[in-house]
Amino acid sequence: MNKSGSLDLPATGPAPQYPIESVDNALKIIHLLGTRAELRLTEVAEALGVASSTAHRLLAMLQYRGFVRQDASSKAYRAGTALSTVSFAILQRFDVREALHPLLARVNQEFRETVHVVALDGAMVRFLDAIESPQAVRVASRLGQVMPANCTSSGKAILAGVSSAELRSILPFERLDVLTENSIATRTEFERSLDEVRDRGYATSNEESEEGVRSVAVAFPPGALPMRLAINVSVPAHRMKASTERRLGERLASEIRSHGEAMQ
Repeated sequence: MNKSGSLDLPATGPAPQYPIESVDNALKIIHLLGTRAELRLTEVAEALGVASSTAHRLLAMLQYRGFVRQDASSKAYRAGTALSTVSFAILQRFDVREALHPLLARVNQEFRETVHVVALDGAMVRFLDAIESPQAVRVASRLGQVMPANCTSSGKAILAGVSSAELRSILPFERLDVLTENSIATRTEFERSLDEVRDRGYATSNEESEEGVRSVAVAFPPGALPMRLAINVSVPAHRMKASTERRLGERLASEIRSHGEAMQ
């Protein structure tokens, strides 16, 4: 939200020569539906900074095209079938392994540690691809596993890129699930840790998901890919020195920047 209380989304492309405010507002509503389970008319009007009548017309058009649906009893608006269909079609065409496995291979070859591609899935993260370290003592692949986002460097890296409102919709309760005694157990503490991630440019986990395992992760910028993804390097705790952690973070950030430039 900006100072006036209306929603202010980051721009990711060149400014249009002839902007159409109604189109922009409709897209903002769709963005809001990605952060909340349902929307009220008054919430939409406040987020857009428009009159309720204007918000109602925008929602009516989105409902007409199937992008939103209105609950008959509560009158709240939720994502419609058209939005789900478009999202699913995009995700089906995006092959995570094909797109990002070469990046994993480069990092794995350089550092000789286990690397993963990780996706945000609600308040959890899901490990989608992996290459194990060739060393005898190594972190085993977590391919296919699901963990609380607050317990992993990947979850921290991804959630550092969302707004405060969206974070609180993903983590609605103060108490968080934990996996070890080092896991972050409260949303307040987790929010502080995300500030550190933003300042540093990469996220870390110090035996927070599994004893004896430390990791570093960097997320792809919001909107860069059809899914919210991060690259994670997991290292046995005894091998993770401060210099190693910093070098991994900087290297992952460089690889993700290079990947983004190659896709443009």
